[in-house]
Amino acid sequence: MASLSFEFPDGNVKDFDEGVTTEDIAKSISISLAKKAVAGKIDGEMVDVDLPLQSGGKIEIVTKDSDDGLKVLRQTAAQLLKAALADQFTNIQFGESNTNDDGFFVDTDKRETQVSADELPQLEERMNKMVKDNVKIERKVLSLEDALKQVDGDPYQAKLVNKLAKDNKVVFYQIGDYLGLGEGAVMSSAKPLKAFKLLSVAGAYWEGKSSNPMLQRIFATAFYKKANLEDDLNRRQEAKERDHRVIGNKLDLFFVDPKVGAGLAYWMPNGATVRRVVERYIVDKELANGYEHVITPVLMNLNAYKTSGHWDHYRDDMFPPMDMGEGEELELRPMNCPSHIQIYKHHIRSYRELPIRIAELGMMHRYEKSGALSGLQRVREMTLNDGHTFLGVEQIQDEFKKVLHLMTEVYKDFDISNYHFRLSYRDPKNTEKYFDDDEMWNKSQSMLKGAMDDLGLDYVEAEGEAAFYGPKLDVQTYTAMGNEETLSTIQLDFMLPERFDLHYVGEDGQEHRPVMMHRGLVSTMERFIAYLIEVYKGAFPTWLAPHQVKIIPVSMDKHGDYAKEINEKLVQMGIRSSVDDRNEKMGYLIRDAQTNKTPYTLVVGDNEMNSQSVSVRKYSEQDSKDELFEDFAKEIKNDIANYSRGNE
Repeated sequence: MASLSFEFPDGNVKDFDEGVTTEDIAKSISISLAKKAVAGKIDGEMVDVDLPLQSGGKIEIVTKDSDDGLKVLRQTAAQLLKAALADQFTNIQFGESNTNDDGFFVDTDKRETQVSADELPQLEERMNKMVKDNVKIERKVLSLEDALKQVDGDPYQAKLVNKLAKDNKVVFYQIGDYLGLGEGAVMSSAKPLKAFKLLSVAGAYWEGKSSNPMLQRIFATAFYKKANLEDDLNRRQEAKERDHRVIGNKLDLFFVDPKVGAGLAYWMPNGATVRRVVERYIVDKELANGYEHVITPVLMNLNAYKTSGHWDHYRDDMFPPMDMGEGEELELRPMNCPSHIQIYKHHIRSYRELPIRIAELGMMHRYEKSGALSGLQRVREMTLNDGHTFLGVEQIQDEFKKVLHLMTEVYKDFDISNYHFRLSYRDPKNTEKYFDDDEMWNKSQSMLKGAMDDLGLDYVEAEGEAAFYGPKLDVQTYTAMGNEETLSTIQLDFMLPERFDLHYVGEDGQEHRPVMMHRGLVSTMERFIAYLIEVYKGAFPTWLAPHQVKIIPVSMDKHGDYAKEINEKLVQMGIRSSVDDRNEKMGYLIRDAQTNKTPYTLVVGDNEMNSQSVSVRKYSEQDSKDELFEDFAKEIKNDIANYSRGNE
């Protein structure tokens, strides 16, 4: 019998007889490892734990407590779900199934009505019975010809068979009467699958292309332990309660209607107020830090984006050019950089002016695929809090530190603390994506790294996450679902000044090339406000709330004039206040103010009118307190001035 040689992660090499399984190899190390083993990884490819191996290579033992081990469990669950679907629906067809950090999914298609959310409990019952009966999952290898016969009549599976075939062989798994295509390593029985949940259904285009048929995607998740599943379901419930799309609808902040434009947000008065407060805050903050605010058109000659490289690198994410005739083509801008470059180029610049800081709340348009659109987080029209600094090489590290300091000040005011830093570098092997200039990349990457080290800040380094024109510092935060996303960026750019032939006159009277620093403090207004909605659960701090005070008279006839009087005083102070004069019971009006997450509810009756006071109830508090109106006015002004962080 031939001998196979395997190299372990620690560098040790061992020989085993041909036909050995990953489970056998794990047993040779320890019984406890064999009990935890759920798959093998041979030269990076996952294989079933009991698969007889015919060739050696680099081996990893995949265990339950690893990310790959969880993937194996979820791939097993996906196979069981397909078996349950095939058992329940005789005419079911299957698209792709896959796993991710959030669970797994199976795409289905039926000739009549698609699988509904109401049918998920029945499917769970069928799967639970398989687990209880410890149904075996047997690996079958079919020839390509036999595999195509097996899936005859299912066009999606036929295409997947051809895609997954290796050496004219295709792996299938037998689960009871069901024989289905394998799309990854699985376990040999249903027994380990004790903690799973079918979550929801949604439409998904076949192969992710809108020109293809719409399938029904069943979302689910699975864990080895029930406690982990319960934690995950609790997390999902919390995320659902924080979903900015749900809250945005309840609080009448914004809406997106595909009938009038997918990915285009309509800001209602409440949402527009929140956005306006954020925009004014950002502009004032930038002006105080030496930025000059500009306004530039959303249309630009296409040649500018060809010069910048955006047309070559992001053409698929840009809207089609508009042919204006006579050779002129205009493009909806996907980035503000070329616009700010034109501002810089409009005058002859001197070294005495540097650094020149240009900022704008710049509207941009990107052609996001319809399946990727999501509330305010993924849209086709967005307004970026954008800034570009033109500076000399010797000014880079000082300017970088100033921008970073400005960012952390902004985070403090918005009470953002859960973030970390990521230095994003190019992938030197990816010459198609990244501007090809090794000297530029090495110099700029070392400068950013040096600045972070000088500041003594912790960071992670990520190859392949840079912009095509230069490295960047990304500030990473987390959404309500726990997904990581970029909140802010600082990017160093030697390329665009070269391409647009930018100059400044140096102290020596000669022309010199400036460096560009791109930075966004809080991403786009759309994404940032979606983030704030979810962080605050719609209960904005007083300084951000669309309605800061709601005044409720006990009787409109008796106390209405007093309510209007104090409301007028608050409005004159710049506070967003109004009188609720609806003919409803006071208890209902108070509950309604709480439901709409109004920071302060003031009730006024005889006592308050006679003593020039108000009965104050803060959002989410059960009790109210009596205060002189003047004292309340000071309290709310202090609340707003301190960004609702208490007394400072």
